This record gives sequence, C-alpha cells and structure tokens, in this order.
Amino acid sequence: MFRPASRVVAATGLLFAVGLTTACSTGQESVAGGDASVAPVSGKISITYLQKQGDQEYFVGEAAGAKAKAAELGVDLKVVNLGSDANKTISEVQSAIAQKTNGVIIVVPDPAVGPQVVQTAKDAKVALLTSDDQICATGPDPAACAKDDLVARIGFSGQQMGTEVGKRAGEEFKKAGWNPADTRVISAWKQDVTVCGDRIKGAKESFGAAVPGVQSIDVATDNTPTGAQDKIAATITANAGVKHWVVWGCNDENVQGGVTALQNAGISADNVIGVGLGAYLACKNWSGSKPTGMKAALFINGKDVGALAVQTMYDKLKNSKDFPKEAFAPTTMVDPTTWQNAGVTCS
Repeated sequence: MFRPASRVVAATGLLFAVGLTTACSTGQESVAGGDASVAPVSGKISITYLQKQGDQEYFVGEAAGAKAKAAELGVDLKVVNLGSDANKTISEVQSAIAQKTNGVIIVVPDPAVGPQVVQTAKDAKVALLTSDDQICATGPDPAACAKDDLVARIGFSGQQMGTEVGKRAGEEFKKAGWNPADTRVISAWKQDVTVCGDRIKGAKESFGAAVPGVQSIDVATDNTPTGAQDKIAATITANAGVKHWVVWGCNDENVQGGVTALQNAGISADNVIGVGLGAYLACKNWSGSKPTGMKAALFINGKDVGALAVQTMYDKLKNSKDFPKEAFAPTTMVDPTTWQNAGVTCS
C-alpha cells in the first residue's frame, strides 16, 4: 500500500503508470470488458466496486481510494464486500445491473466465475473492469487464457513485485552470509490465483540470479495467515535439518504465517529472512522491540489502485476512452527503519 510523500507524487506516479501502459497500445487491440456496445454516459455516472475480502487492510484502503476519487469526479460509487463467496459475486453483479449501474469494477474471490461475470456484464451493456486479480472471458483459468480474452485490469505488476521481493531476499541472504546448502526457500501462495503465480515466479527468478543453489519448497495455501502458518509448520517439520529459512509469498498473510510458524518451531529470528508483500502485516513485527524474521516488505497501496480503477472507468464511461489492457500503480520496499516514513498503515 504505497503512499508517496505527497499527493502530487502519488498523482504523478499513477499518471505515469497509465501512460506507460497505454503508450504501447495502438488503440485497436480488443480488450475483454471494454465492449464497444457500452454507450457513453451523459448524466451522472454510477459505478459499483465489488471486492473480495473487503475487510482486509489492503482492500479497505482500496475502497477508501476509490471513494475519494469518486467524490472528486462527482461519481456515485457503491462498494460491496464479496468476502470469499463466489456465488455472491454473480448475484451482486446482477444486483448492480438491476440498480442501473453504468460500470462494474471487480476483484473476484474465485477466477472461475470470470466467464459468467463477463457475459452478464456484456448482455447488460455494462462496462467491466477488474482490479488486482485477473479474470478470463472464455475460461475459468486466467493463466490459460488467450491475451485478448483477459479482462482489462488495474493493479500491480505481479512479475515486477515478485522481482523486487526476490531481489531484497537475495540482499538479505548475502548480508547474513548464509550457506545455500543448509538454507531453504519457502514460496507460499494460493496456486489458482494468476497474479500470485506471477509474483512467485518473479521472486524465484531474481533471487536465483543473485543466490544460486538454494533449494525452493512450494507450499500451497489459502492466502491467509493461519492457513499459511499451518501448511508451513508441516513443511518445517518435514525439513528438520534445515538451519536457515527464506520466506516469501503472494501477500503479507503468507509471509506472516511462515514467520510465525518458524518462530513457533523454535527457529531464531537471525535464521529467518521473511520478505512480505503488502507491508500492512509486516509492520506489526517492527512496532515492538522483539527480534523478528520479517526483514522487509514490498509496500503496495490499495488506495492508489482504487483511485486509478475509478478514474479509468470514469474515462471509459464519460469520454469513451478505451481501457488499457493493464495499468499499474507504484510500489516501494520498506523495512523496520523506513516503514513509518513511507506511510504504511498497520492492520
């Protein structure tokens, strides 16, 4: 949840991100969700923002950013928490359409609902944009989707985020002077979420380039702290001879779960390098004086994504501006010495 030092910097970063994304487009590429049959809106614009896990700190920030931007633009915005209920996703899309929304922005709990969401919006001639997680118009798995069938997305670059995490983990490893032979990397994520896979891939590649020869263990989780903690605890038990541990994951929840599991197993903080992704949980470890295995975290600001998503939808509905295939908000790496100045909000 990246919060630059000033509003001007934040706005510049967002505009720059959009510029980079759209500059490569000819304007002739088809983008799922950017249906040409969606008519421009002459009166007041109504947008519905549907979020999974709406009570999570990141998504709370995203909703706040969306509301602030909507107020600035004079848009009627309704934010709905879908929780983790895929069935609720469809019913809330239908409800939004029944309430005459002009556009739907969605973070799906399960990408498998993608084709039904896309078809429902298309039939109603309602603009559809995703934030954070991708969905496919033609199948349940975005990773297996043709590029032109992916719905336009606002969020962060999963590959870039993972690259930064792996890079920082490599720096921490070298600083610690560990031996690759008695070190293991734990990669923890919900393995059917495409953006999670992108993040893990980026982390593995950048870490491997800096620190070759460290064995990696993939751990499938539900992307929650307790779920990750349980799965990683079993992994630690099965690898009792390992001395040093590196932990990264799709989000802060996975890394926090891993750091806690290692602590509970009696592994000292000096033998753990956790690099979070989000920083909203990582910062809790830095608020006290106890040593922690959470050494750093990539700060991602949900407010930036929410604001950018609303602006992008507004531009489509008001000015018929094509959606970019993807537009990215900025990120920054933080640690115990920098997180407060960066504006991280602990959940």
